[in-house]
Amino acid sequence: MNNKSDTGEEPYSCEVCAYSCTKKQHILQHMRTHTGEKPYSCEICGSSFKQKTHVRQHMRMHTGEKPHSCEVCGSSFTRKQSMLRHMQVHTGEKPYSCEICNSTFTQKQHVVQHMLTHTGEKPYSCKVCGTSFTQKVSMKQHMRTHTGEKPYSCEVCDSSFTRKQHVLLHMRIHTGEKPYSCKVCGSSFTWKQSMLLHMRTHTGEKPYSCEVCGCSFTQKQHVLQHMRTHTGEKPYSCEVCGCSFTMKHEMLRHKRMHTGEKPYSCEVCGSSFTSKQQMLQHMRTHTGERPFSCEVCGSSFTQKQHMLRHMQTHTGEKPYSCEVCGSSFTTKQHRLQHIRMHTGEKPYSCEVCNSSFTRKESMMQHLHRHSGEKPYSCEVCGSSFTMKQNMFKHMQMHIEETPYPC
Repeated sequence: MNNKSDTGEEPYSCEVCAYSCTKKQHILQHMRTHTGEKPYSCEICGSSFKQKTHVRQHMRMHTGEKPHSCEVCGSSFTRKQSMLRHMQVHTGEKPYSCEICNSTFTQKQHVVQHMLTHTGEKPYSCKVCGTSFTQKVSMKQHMRTHTGEKPYSCEVCDSSFTRKQHVLLHMRIHTGEKPYSCKVCGSSFTWKQSMLLHMRTHTGEKPYSCEVCGCSFTQKQHVLQHMRTHTGEKPYSCEVCGCSFTMKHEMLRHKRMHTGEKPYSCEVCGSSFTSKQQMLQHMRTHTGERPFSCEVCGSSFTQKQHMLRHMQTHTGEKPYSCEVCGSSFTTKQHRLQHIRMHTGEKPYSCEVCNSSFTRKESMMQHLHRHSGEKPYSCEVCGSSFTMKQNMFKHMQMHIEETPYPC
């Protein structure tokens, strides 16, 4: 039988799809794409293949053999095709082009995948939930969200991941590698995404906007979290007391109230805190830093919340109202304390005599009676008091005794 090189004939044809070829061996191999037959098996792991040459290439995964080497950098590969593809990194060759937008690619497979972005075709579907994908590898990675499979593990801490790329990124936590740097301030980052987000602090860019109130955010995640203030959604619940929260980190911080865990410690005095924010605020008591200033009178504060509350003394604003009697308050905390006058709730109890109080401050002052502690001292005569209020009353005696010049 003549070959195509002699007559142009392709005497062997597929009965299913009209594929034709010059050799009988090729048509037999092709038919396996229709039948699914994989007659060649790996003796080590049992994986099966359509062609004998494929099982040979696969065996190199077990033996570690990499017979094909790059002449430029010395990198070695299990398959010749992989080595030739790698060589394009050095030559810059991109022989495959998109007919629509002229984008070029190193591999034919990549241009085929790229074409799907123009056609919108997603030929690979998840059998569990029906989600469709442009690439088979994306569908396989998605399947792991259903199976829970995490085949890639960190050699240092045994953390496991669904994708190889994720474990490589995770390794930077152990190595301390930060390959991405900010061109403005020089800050370095472990991940490219973190660096791009940081750049928005310099540019002021906030590309994500709330459709309800128009507030803009630097990250998509932040606008999603913000939307919960409009919807009232609180998807994170405490397993102990049932309190629900809009954000996961708020729920985790709340749970420490039950466990007593205080993972953040002050390096100066050793005080420990449930949240990093609390520890940073506490550090200002040592440094004297007061970064938040009132625009009206210049008073400065260690916390933004304190400055905003102070501003209400200038504006007279009392945004928190009691639903029972209509009294209004400058802070939410004051309103909650006031509500207890109506409900009779006294959530703070003395461990010594079981007396209960509406406010934590009142309970702490009461405890001084048992301990004999008098933490409030007069600056004039040194007299000490269990309650701050009593100390202020005492101070008035000195003020009245002070003679005023004519």
